[in-house]
Amino acid sequence: MKKIDVFNHIWPEPFFKALIDTIGTMSDMTRRSGMVPMMTDLERRFEVMDMFGDDYCQILSLASPPLEKFAGPDRALELSRIGSDSMAELCQKYPDRFPGFIGTVPMNNPDAMVEECRRAIEDLGAVGMQIFTNVNGKPVDLPEFEPLFEYMAGNGKALWLHPARGQDFADYKTETRSEYEIYWTFGWPYETSATMARMVFSRLFDKYKGLKVITHHGGGMIPFFEGRVGPGWDQMGARTSDRDLKADVLDKLERPHLEYFKEFYADTATFGSRKAIEHAMEFFTEDRVLFASDAPFDPEGGPFYIRETMKLLDTMDITDEQRRKIYQDNAVKLLGLTL
Repeated sequence: MKKIDVFNHIWPEPFFKALIDTIGTMSDMTRRSGMVPMMTDLERRFEVMDMFGDDYCQILSLASPPLEKFAGPDRALELSRIGSDSMAELCQKYPDRFPGFIGTVPMNNPDAMVEECRRAIEDLGAVGMQIFTNVNGKPVDLPEFEPLFEYMAGNGKALWLHPARGQDFADYKTETRSEYEIYWTFGWPYETSATMARMVFSRLFDKYKGLKVITHHGGGMIPFFEGRVGPGWDQMGARTSDRDLKADVLDKLERPHLEYFKEFYADTATFGSRKAIEHAMEFFTEDRVLFASDAPFDPEGGPFYIRETMKLLDTMDITDEQRRKIYQDNAVKLLGLTL
């Protein structure tokens, strides 16, 4: 059985150089990422991976922040291309370690957005594409982004949904920044959940049949708030007086809204929380949860989240068949891998 880590992050050397050329001095999220040797040092990455045996392998993806956060449309496209090219090269050179990679969509370049997805997937062999929960503050369900969802639904490849919120997103209206990194601890699960809701209620899954979305960190808040999401939102419109949300939103969905939320996929990158993984499995089912560590962003710079996530999966009260699905089979099926 392979242990396929479907959501971990890297800055390949060509991308890292291009990133530094673009932003100059690293700060906040980029500073944090750049301080982790495993992000940019391939030998250190191999040392960490070797701690977990020959069966452990990684699906590569670029780390946050989103390309559009620090680059204009043309440069974002260029960085996307460099990232995909360099990850594809790593996959070709080390196929046993890296059986696939995820391209990153330059969302602030709508004219080139779909073409770059096509190039990454069809020419370079990307197993899917990564987007973030907002595009410089814009929701992803705006009409300008729909060609992306149409293309991804059509080719059957998955979108990886990564949360994005910075310290400039204040916790209170009277303040100008988030304190104590609350924007990350609680803001990122909220970002994921809000984006999932926008995708459901804007009818993206009705318009683009077969759309597949993998949510980071166990599906955000959704599994924990199934009651509010399900029976609670059954009453959508009761709290709103200026619009008829029941008629305009709920009644226009082809199916009960909770069914759409259950069709997202989730990963196990929950920072060592057994309950979060259990909730994800209960809500999305064992067929829609995939092993992921979020390496190397842990207190040890790589090994901790991998080790602790494996420890949880290996000791949870689940069957060997369920364990195999999470570690390997779900990823093989969804990503189209050949092992």
